[in-house]
Amino acid sequence: MHKENTGPVLSGVVGFFDDPESLIEATAKVRDSDYKDFDCFTPYAVHGLEHAQGLARSKVPYVTGALAFTGTATAFAWQYAASKTWWPHIIGGKPFNSLPAFVPIMFELSVLFGGIATFLAMLAFNRLPNLSKRSFDPSITNNRFAIMIESPPASDDDETPVEFSAEKAEAFLKSLGAKDTRKVFEEGWF
Repeated sequence: MHKENTGPVLSGVVGFFDDPESLIEATAKVRDSDYKDFDCFTPYAVHGLEHAQGLARSKVPYVTGALAFTGTATAFAWQYAASKTWWPHIIGGKPFNSLPAFVPIMFELSVLFGGIATFLAMLAFNRLPNLSKRSFDPSITNNRFAIMIESPPASDDDETPVEFSAEKAEAFLKSLGAKDTRKVFEEGWF
């Protein structure tokens, strides 16, 4: 079934703030409100914003550590198998499991596995590339701080309709200290 494009669809409401401190205070209040789909945009990293948003610790370091250890173990096993099984020659009086000789390759493979794992985990956990969000205000990360309260996606259930009032969201953001608010629309693809 092909849906007709009925024009711009409300994506959400964005509120602009003057400084990071007011953004953090407002973010904590948005987190504690009924609005659950929101995000913050800043021109640079703001310390403490992730706590105000209620975000959990990232899983990327765990993936990086696990794959770096896997790289270390793989390098050791590979070199040990090469010196003990595949080409068993004693060279220079070194034993088959000469750890000091294995260290450079173990280090390189742990960095390689850890680096690739970090990149792929970052893409996966951040759901990148983001093809679902089509538009937002281009001045958000230029030189201003912003909170965007997103309108919930249309519910497939007819029993629980999703209600979102852009006017209420704008009034809420202004009550938190937003200097300017705007409705953000996205154009449908189909």
